[in-house]
Amino acid sequence: MLRYGLRRLGWAVPTVIGIVAVGFVLTHILPGDPVQAMIGEFPAPEGYAEHIREKFGLDRPLPVQFWLFLTSLLRGDLGYSFAHNAPVTDIIFTRAGATLALMIPSLVLASVLGVVFGAIGARRAGSRSDVAVTAFTVSGQSVPVFWLAMMLILVFSVRLGLFPVTGMTSISAPESGFGRFTDFLRHLVLPMVTLTLAYMTVVARVARSAMIESLQEDYILTAEAKGLKNGEILRKHVLRNSLPPIITVIGFNFGYCLTGAVLTETVFGWPGIGSLFIQAVTNRDYPVIEGVFVLSAIAVVLVNLIVDLLYALINPKIRRAHAVA
Repeated sequence: MLRYGLRRLGWAVPTVIGIVAVGFVLTHILPGDPVQAMIGEFPAPEGYAEHIREKFGLDRPLPVQFWLFLTSLLRGDLGYSFAHNAPVTDIIFTRAGATLALMIPSLVLASVLGVVFGAIGARRAGSRSDVAVTAFTVSGQSVPVFWLAMMLILVFSVRLGLFPVTGMTSISAPESGFGRFTDFLRHLVLPMVTLTLAYMTVVARVARSAMIESLQEDYILTAEAKGLKNGEILRKHVLRNSLPPIITVIGFNFGYCLTGAVLTETVFGWPGIGSLFIQAVTNRDYPVIEGVFVLSAIAVVLVNLIVDLLYALINPKIRRAHAVA
């Protein structure tokens, strides 16, 4: 198990470096001039633009800029934001709490509800409930996240007035205490429902397929012959043997959720990393774009590493194969 974990960790490092390199190149070949974005349409003193380029190292060749970026990254320095005039690390970590407050409950709900709906469909395969689950999951995967977010706003905010339209808290909310917490929850509901519905469908489809396959195995007939009830069979045998693909898709959902969070945070005005990324692209703020790339890459690779370790933990074949190797 230790050898397997070290191997996966060894692959994780060059993966992150590769993603960082691709992100750096794509960022710098995008059309637009960050210096011009900073100056705007206002007249600037002669030589001011050149001074800014020299100050932030934008006048140097791209390989040199990439080398300086890597050396700074090894020291834990993500650079200095052009637009915010502040360290990128401080800016991102200030916004990270809002993104995690949205992503974590959404992913947990999507995973739990996805497994529940998958079990309902698998237990009665071919029945009306299974057809309903299948239709719901296919529809959920077909609907774009931003469209779903706007429809929820239109129905529950504009028409019914049940939840706020944008933001994470209201201006009139108390500064602390239970009142501020309930105000935060009211703002959280719609974006959380958006992400939950978007990624629950993937888990449900994978869980349903895996459980139907497990239900056809011989050990299920043995369990039924022993007199176990359907609920016990699903819980003790079917779910346990269906976990590998379910855990894998939950890990993939984390990476997809980062993409979905960009759109969801933009639609709902949620002050997280996703909306920060959109602002950075608009302002051509290279250090912030690269910083988001780096931290997102590390987070996704780390989550997939954890998924691989869990996969080996619940699958004895992987442990034995790498123990022999």
